[in-house]
Amino acid sequence: MRTYSENVIIQKLRYNPRNICTSVIHLQIKLTQPKTDKCENARLGYFRNIMKFTELGLNESLLKAVKEQGYTEPTPIQAQAIPLVIEGRDVLAAAQTGTGKTAGFTLPLLERLSQSKPQMKKKQIRVLVLTPTRELAAQVAESIATYGKYMSYRSMVIFGGVGINPQFAAIKKGVDIVIATPGRLLDIASQDGIDFSAIECLVLDEADRMLDMGFIHDIKKLMALMPKKKQTLLFSATFSREIKTLASGLLKDPVLVEVARENSTSGQISQVVHHVDKGRKRELLAQLIKAGDWKQVLVFTRTKHGANRLCKQLEEYSGIKAAAIHGNKSQGARTKALADFKAGNVRVLVATDIAARGIDIDQLPHVVNYELPNVPEDYVHRIGRTGRAGMKGEALSLVCIDEHDLLKAIERFTKSSIEKVEIEAFRPDPSIQAEPIQNGRGGGQKRGGGQRGGNTRKKKPSTPSTGSGNNRSTGSRNDRSTGSGQEENKTQDSRKKRPKNPHAEKIGSNLQAKLDNMDKKSSGNKNNRGRR
Repeated sequence: MRTYSENVIIQKLRYNPRNICTSVIHLQIKLTQPKTDKCENARLGYFRNIMKFTELGLNESLLKAVKEQGYTEPTPIQAQAIPLVIEGRDVLAAAQTGTGKTAGFTLPLLERLSQSKPQMKKKQIRVLVLTPTRELAAQVAESIATYGKYMSYRSMVIFGGVGINPQFAAIKKGVDIVIATPGRLLDIASQDGIDFSAIECLVLDEADRMLDMGFIHDIKKLMALMPKKKQTLLFSATFSREIKTLASGLLKDPVLVEVARENSTSGQISQVVHHVDKGRKRELLAQLIKAGDWKQVLVFTRTKHGANRLCKQLEEYSGIKAAAIHGNKSQGARTKALADFKAGNVRVLVATDIAARGIDIDQLPHVVNYELPNVPEDYVHRIGRTGRAGMKGEALSLVCIDEHDLLKAIERFTKSSIEKVEIEAFRPDPSIQAEPIQNGRGGGQKRGGGQRGGNTRKKKPSTPSTGSGNNRSTGSRNDRSTGSGQEENKTQDSRKKRPKNPHAEKIGSNLQAKLDNMDKKSSGNKNNRGRR
């Protein structure tokens, strides 16, 4: 049974520049100590306790499906959002990954559909759910099918990578709910293949990415085809101030529901950073997988090419079965890779940020950032693939000198400091200089995930020195993007003077012992082969 303890902060009604009254609910949820579920619902300025799904206003068919899934008590985001959506309010909802956001809008939408049966014309739809990725679209469709199994409705998924003609045909037969990615839906709309004139509700799932610069133009084109009078819901794990400002122009009299501290990560996930040279990341990853006997690990790279290369290297050099999933893969290949990973046929799934939104794997124990994302929000979504539904998870980040600024940006964004654990055998070479990383979301970078031809990085020019090793560099500001050589020396000095964290030291020593034992075993096997 999922349990939570919470601290509820009620803010006063605020008014935006357009004099639109916005109710603000801010719940801080700690998933570390099991206590009884106590969720609060803000309506008409007061709170009442909601303990069961039966108190949320859902019909018997939905409650039966929910019960079959083993749920009796709603998560905080569900307890807050479901009554508001049923009431017809526009909602801007933010909650940590793995806390049931999808059911937070699918359940009330199905309830609203059951309350009326309007006469629909050809190609008209009642509900549209937009997602940034195909995988997330498929996940939402699965949730709707699971909870709506005892109801009479029709739904379909629309995305690219598959034939468009069957999608045209399905819409003509009549559909109530469409779950789609913007690109393919625009293609169909431009050919008069769908009618939005009767739409009752629009949902933007993972709204921060949907409203980002890459999607905002598609969103505006689609919304121009819809009636102004409709319900709009925005759900995501992260919301920047810019996104909230932009969303205020899309929503009418919205209710803001925030579960936990803004842009925070789940307390169920232990986060660790290992500093390592870029050229040794693959070697360290393989050692971690083998030493920890990891059976299932999701690894993130910045680029598609980097994901393919890492898969090949893990299989060829380390004997670890891996598969890649990214935008250049066909839909069939992506579906197969994900299915093999879930079934345990593949030990490592290497993905770009396309997988950070929508991959829902029960009890996934490990997530590794082989390369840090350029956008801090993506870090939250990446590590959110583990530690879901109250389970514990582990998130490791392999950080080279190029990525120090990215790490600082992530820590600022999440308002937390990630634990650093040094592995003696993979201590970074202090003579390697940082190189700039192109800005923007993954996929466009040339440098990608990995090192071509080994660790062929530029090193600092050596200078004569009669002092200690700390005075070995006198580089200028132009020599590196993260600061001068003097700044690096100060950083190294501070690392030496900083007292070691006993917990981190224990983790590092235990791992180092495992690696040493593996080396002894491998060397012993080689000697035995020589004797034979």
